[in-house]
Amino acid sequence: MTQPFPATPVPKIASGEEEGTAPDARAYRVVAKRVEQIIRAENIPAGGRLPSERDLAARLNVGRALVREAMIVLELSGIVEVRLGSGVYVSEQLQPVAAVNEIGSGPFEILSARRLIESEIAAVAARMATDSAIDAIHQAVNDMERFYSDRKRNEEADRSFHLAIARATGNTAYVEVVECMWNQRGRLWSKMDEHFHTDELRHATLSDHRLILEAIATRDAAGARRAMRAHLERVTREFSRGWGLKASTVTDTKKTK
Repeated sequence: MTQPFPATPVPKIASGEEEGTAPDARAYRVVAKRVEQIIRAENIPAGGRLPSERDLAARLNVGRALVREAMIVLELSGIVEVRLGSGVYVSEQLQPVAAVNEIGSGPFEILSARRLIESEIAAVAARMATDSAIDAIHQAVNDMERFYSDRKRNEEADRSFHLAIARATGNTAYVEVVECMWNQRGRLWSKMDEHFHTDELRHATLSDHRLILEAIATRDAAGARRAMRAHLERVTREFSRGWGLKASTVTDTKKTK
């Protein structure tokens, strides 16, 4: 018979930093620790279901996106199990695996930054791109379509698409910024993608990229900005879908955005 986690009091949630936590600690790690404390304080047993994401966000006075990132940390740490179409449960494995030592920003932080930065980069690319730069963007779109079912090569083509747009501006600083944001997509991003990448999003991503390419190729800066922003907003919406999403709608083939 499984036993609950040992009970420990949940500290008062304050606006300051978690006790014993460095001032620059990632917010999702602080929230993950607080959720773990709730599990222990409420004696939720192994196999027991956690409160809803909405409830936890209200109790901890944080956004739901932050709770979602925290749940992914706890899942990667072996503390909870995410069951799409059902909810989040305390893992049957009472001894957690090695802690998750992510040092980058959370997935929603990355997407928020990308919406702001890459939308403007696309607009600049529409004004500045040479014919050869547009050809490079076009080649990346073609590669994404050609390697649609090849996870690794599709991801490489996706990365090439976004970097090709940055290069099309003629500003190497933009390239470095985009590459930096891409490189922050670690284990949290991969697990989030595993859970929430749907067939709908996979098809829409390629269509979005074609629209971005078309706007850049026709020198439509405003259109390129809108298309890139709409694309990244779509990804954010998909990652924000509820844990109740039916598992059958999620593809195991993890395409990048």
